[in-house]
Amino acid sequence: MGEFTVTRRLRHPAERVFDAWLDPKLAAKFLFATPTGQMILAETDPRVGGTFTFVDRRPDTGDVLHTGEYLEIDRPRRLVFTFAVPAHNPNATRVEVEIAPTADGCEVRLTQRDTPDEWVEPSTKGWTMILEALDAALGA
Repeated sequence: MGEFTVTRRLRHPAERVFDAWLDPKLAAKFLFATPTGQMILAETDPRVGGTFTFVDRRPDTGDVLHTGEYLEIDRPRRLVFTFAVPAHNPNATRVEVEIAPTADGCEVRLTQRDTPDEWVEPSTKGWTMILEALDAALGA
């Protein structure tokens, strides 16, 4: 099992960035959304022990379920959750999102743990794209 970290500076306040992860309408624009897919379900229950469910309908692979449970919610600094894509791996990984204020916005540091070795590289690319999409979604 492996782990990796991706980091991105955003030009938005830490509180706004943090809240985007838990707001299903906003999260549907960046979290697990793909350029060719359509987000057909985006649900969050933003409390410790609550769950999230996102389903991206993709023309090449059909509906892809992304699910997890919130383990820690410390607004606006830290969000920790389990994460699984059952179609690709029945086991959940652990994702830690740390948000630190900066002079012109914030820095997001995302670490995924317990990742099967063969998924480290594609997952790193995926989370990098998600953080880029988060920046774009907040700028809209």
